[in-house]
Amino acid sequence: MPTYIKPALVLDAGRARRNIERMAAKARRLGLRFRPHFKTHQSRAVGRVFRASGVEAISVSSVDMAEYFAADGWRDILVAFPLNILEIDGLRRLARRVKLGVLVEAADGLAALAAGVGRPVDVWIKIDIGANRAGLDWNDRAGQARVCAEAVRLPRLRLRGLLTHNGRTYAARTPEALAASHADSLDKMRRARRALEAAGFAGLEISVGDTPSCSRLEDFDGVDEVRPGNFVLYDVTQLELGSCAERDVAAAVACPVVAVHGRRREIVVYGGAIHLSKEDFVSARDGRIYGRVCRPRGAGWGPVLPGTSVRALSQEHGVVATTEDVIRRTRPGDILFVLPVHSCLTVDLWRQYVDLKGNKIPTIRAFGS
Repeated sequence: MPTYIKPALVLDAGRARRNIERMAAKARRLGLRFRPHFKTHQSRAVGRVFRASGVEAISVSSVDMAEYFAADGWRDILVAFPLNILEIDGLRRLARRVKLGVLVEAADGLAALAAGVGRPVDVWIKIDIGANRAGLDWNDRAGQARVCAEAVRLPRLRLRGLLTHNGRTYAARTPEALAASHADSLDKMRRARRALEAAGFAGLEISVGDTPSCSRLEDFDGVDEVRPGNFVLYDVTQLELGSCAERDVAAAVACPVVAVHGRRREIVVYGGAIHLSKEDFVSARDGRIYGRVCRPRGAGWGPVLPGTSVRALSQEHGVVATTEDVIRRTRPGDILFVLPVHSCLTVDLWRQYVDLKGNKIPTIRAFGS
């Protein structure tokens, strides 16, 4: 095991590779275009593992992230965040280098996009199927038709289809609830497409993507493209939802133990909000937690310790609530591994991973983006 003297973001590259290969194989088996979201891992090195698995198209969450991955040879990139026309200069640079896709939810800004990029750009319409975050309501036929008409009218814009992210699956705590949420999402997307086809907009594709559905379900009838992202690393949220097993979680934060408080059955680790994020999960058995805890095993980490979780965070401090047995076997100077609640947010805090061989793997933050 590498030597840790302070917190480190640790990557089990073997697990990440298996997760990538499994999802890529599933997409091929179901006849779906696989456009994974790279906002989770944020690393060119990890991205190359996707390329080795046959992936050619990716999603990102910002123009900066698109430029970061374009510089590593990716040539089909969707910025899966609503169009920010103030970033037209960055979009113009990207359109010269890659097959660029943008996400819109209104006709406003399309004329400026068409005039500003100077090259063909794919346009996807963001559809809100009930998450109430972004997008046109799935049943707003007039609004969707206005965007389609404007995209078709303007030069250099290629109307591709309808896109959604069913974030409601993260609240689905049973297989039945997950299946029902997914089926409802697909039904709304298909109905929206049929209405637009009836209005004269033919050939629209459907793009969906959430890790719970893509990990556990098989029915993607009518879907052309899937864009899951979290699956590459998974995390405590996906573990609690049943999207993965412990052996699939591919990232953890190594945290030195700095104090053991036996009377209150708590351990203080050097690993706080600036290392883990303050994303929480409300567990049925433990209440609000900020991570699950493991001991070192081999070069990585072992199984989750029963009755043990991160219960409080401040800037550098993590407070672990645990059992008498764990208290007896833990001393200051030990290392504990914390599985993050949300790996996307945790990775975003770090400039690099450390793999199980001690190699440093840069993330986008190491490049100043």
